[in-house]
Amino acid sequence: MARTDGTTRTDGVYQLLRADILGGRLEPGQRLKFPELCVHYGTSVGAAREALTKLAAEGFVVTRPRQGYIVRPLSYEDLADLTQARVEVESVVLRLALQGGDMQWEAGVVAARHVLQRTAFRKLDDPDHPTDEWSAAHTAFHEALLSGCRNHHLLATARALRQEAELYLQWSVSIGDESHRDLASEHGAILDAVVARDAERAVELIRDHIAHSAQLLISCASDEPNRAGGVGVAE
Repeated sequence: MARTDGTTRTDGVYQLLRADILGGRLEPGQRLKFPELCVHYGTSVGAAREALTKLAAEGFVVTRPRQGYIVRPLSYEDLADLTQARVEVESVVLRLALQGGDMQWEAGVVAARHVLQRTAFRKLDDPDHPTDEWSAAHTAFHEALLSGCRNHHLLATARALRQEAELYLQWSVSIGDESHRDLASEHGAILDAVVARDAERAVELIRDHIAHSAQLLISCASDEPNRAGGVGVAE
């Protein structure tokens, strides 16, 4: 029983830490000190350590000499390389999804967009960060777009890149917030192109959507080179 309780406590702390990192409530590069974590999350050092070990394996936190665990810092170089890879691979996967996706796939995309549209983006008591529910719906919408691709190798690669970029994706909303950006319209335009089976338009929109999200974080990166030209995404 003790083992089950310990596992439950670790999973609970892990989920809370992960949500706070994704939501930008724990900032890039912030030190994660055990005494503070134990008080804030009402947990033990052992459960917090296990949760941080799991988050480190997923790339959400890293360790630094004399600092211990810290939230993964923003890296211009990593973000630029990852964005370029995602733009190229997701473009191919979406094009193949449009070619091979059936009516059921299309209905799934429409349904995922409907859920995203109806999910609250902000909470009144936390207006600076997207809700966890919106973040989950956003992930589900983009997963639905890719799922129509019948090339399992390319689909697996696209999913892996998207998973690797998840932290940057969430930070682009919570940290790199752009007050005049209309995410709902961007997602709606992508859906319209998909339903119309307009591959060229859909690919153009998804490339812009990915690159724009990355660009919002550039000025926040500690190794930002202070030069014009975006994130080096090949067009």
